[in-house]
Amino acid sequence: MSEPQFTISIDQNKFLPEGGREVHAIVSVEASAGEGEGEGAPVAYSTRASEVVIIDTSGSMSYPDTKLRAAIAAAQVAVDTLRDGVEFAVVSGSNTAKMVFPRHQGTVPATPETRAEAKHALSRLTAAGGTAIGSWLRLADDLFGGRDGIRHAILLTDGKNQHETAEELDAALARCGGRFVCDCRGVGTDWEVAELRKVASALLGSVGMVADPAGLVEDFRAMTEAAMGKSVADVALRVWTPQTARLRFVKQVSPSVEDLTGKRAESAPQAGDYPLGAWGAESRDYHICVEVPPGEIGKELRAAWVKLVVPGPPGEEARVVATANVLAQWTDDEAESTRINPRVAGYTGQAELAAAIQEGLQARKDGDLDTATARLGRAVVLAGEAGNEEITAMLRKVVDVVDEAAGTVRLKRDVAKADEMELDTRSSKTVRTRKDETVTTRRGEG
Repeated sequence: MSEPQFTISIDQNKFLPEGGREVHAIVSVEASAGEGEGEGAPVAYSTRASEVVIIDTSGSMSYPDTKLRAAIAAAQVAVDTLRDGVEFAVVSGSNTAKMVFPRHQGTVPATPETRAEAKHALSRLTAAGGTAIGSWLRLADDLFGGRDGIRHAILLTDGKNQHETAEELDAALARCGGRFVCDCRGVGTDWEVAELRKVASALLGSVGMVADPAGLVEDFRAMTEAAMGKSVADVALRVWTPQTARLRFVKQVSPSVEDLTGKRAESAPQAGDYPLGAWGAESRDYHICVEVPPGEIGKELRAAWVKLVVPGPPGEEARVVATANVLAQWTDDEAESTRINPRVAGYTGQAELAAAIQEGLQARKDGDLDTATARLGRAVVLAGEAGNEEITAMLRKVVDVVDEAAGTVRLKRDVAKADEMELDTRSSKTVRTRKDETVTTRRGEG
């Protein structure tokens, strides 16, 4: 598998008014398919891959037992989807983590024989005990060890993390962060969205809900296919800023909202690396905000120098594969300085939408109905402005919309728990804004 070809583009309005300090930009990173496999094609060392599938086998997985049967079938499909040669293991999780396959603590290459053995071992799983997700992740981390290349885990649970402390889970996430990517799935409606989102966020993965166990097989197949489609691991966004500037935040805004600000690792004077995980042929967008000291009218400044870095072969320095500049220029032209780049505006609204939904649902759960009504009403407005029809439809299962434009809503009295959890889970997914948008928004309007 060839390494993808990376490009970076910047969407911003570089013009600031006199005294202006804040520079916003959308950094779009695109990885296109490499030159293909075949003689002479450049092969990335990081196409080596390892996969750990973690299945919740706590007692609740047998209530109803369709959950455990579906989880086993899904894990078997994931094993079948692995590329030949990929190192893999299957783990069962309850109060502790245990090896399902192989029997010893380690991984084995995927072959027809090892796949068959793993699927047989999975078929013998039974459900008992509690839930201690941190212990599951620690075993996965041990299995990945110091491996190079793609390191991906799938974690499935149906319940809350009740058999270890929050501090124990936090310690496990601190240990595992940056060491492997983990996609998390909750089955049924007895798990905590915020808890699983926390795990996925720390490990640069996705969080999803499978309300009906029957959907697990296709979901696991899709997650494994996506992981097998990655061809370079440990990509990072390196952001340099001038000595007098302050980088306020770095957020992924597409395909989902994820604040990367706290994940910074210093890489050089005035520069830090933000982890982007593993990549195949795909595109993602990032919102960066830099605070700079005001400059004279007409002065142009490089507010940030953005580089995309990928690991080099073992023992060698990371390689810079794409670069771009974020600029600031002061002007006394009010029309120039008050124009907001439409992509910046669009993603700012979508990030606010995610926060409004999550805060509104939490307030509803806490019994603060006034806050819940206000925040979910705001979410209805933002979803409409973003053209996010999927989220709008989900919101209408939780609130009655009186006036969509004004955000006037009434909380529904009876809401299916699955509908509420699906809205919460999907809240951070974004609709990608178009680069060819021409509509502009001015500060102070609307």
